[in-house]
Amino acid sequence: MPTHSESRVLPWTADEMYALVADVARYPEFLPWTAAARIRSRQPGEAGSEVMEADLVISFKVFRERFGSRVVLWPQKHRIDTEYLDGPFRHMRSHWVFKDRDAGGCDVEFFVDFEFRNSVLQKLIGVVFDEAMRRVVRAFETRALDLYGPRGDDGSLPKF
Repeated sequence: MPTHSESRVLPWTADEMYALVADVARYPEFLPWTAAARIRSRQPGEAGSEVMEADLVISFKVFRERFGSRVVLWPQKHRIDTEYLDGPFRHMRSHWVFKDRDAGGCDVEFFVDFEFRNSVLQKLIGVVFDEAMRRVVRAFETRALDLYGPRGDDGSLPKF
C-alpha cells in the first residue's frame, strides 16, 4: 500500500494553486502519464463544497487504465479530497491543502494512498512510486509557473 506525502512552500497564492489542482479536465495537458480526463458530473455538495465525479486515463509503459474518482472541492478551505470510485485500484484516496503565508505564497500539502488490484502493476509502480509522485507534484509547480508566471524579487521562481 504505497503512500506519499509532500509539503512545499510555493510562491503562488492558495487561490491560484487551488484553482490549478481543481481543474481536473486540463490534467492531460501537463500531468505525466495522464492520457485523458472526463468530468462525469459536478454538483453542489454540503457546507459550501462541490462534488465532481471524473475519469482519468493513466498510461504507463504497456498499461493503460481508466479510473473514476469522486473529487470534493472545498473552495473556502482551499482543500481538495479525492476518493476512488471504480477502475484498477483496490483503494485510492488523496488530498491537497493550500494555505496562504503571511510573507506571500502558500504552503501546499499533498497526500496520496493507493493500491492497484493488478499485482504486476502494483510491483511495477512500487519500484518508482516515490519518484513518480515527486514528478506529479513538480508537474503542478511547472503548470503554475506557466499559468501564473514567476514570483520573486528578481522575477525568477524562488528555490525552496
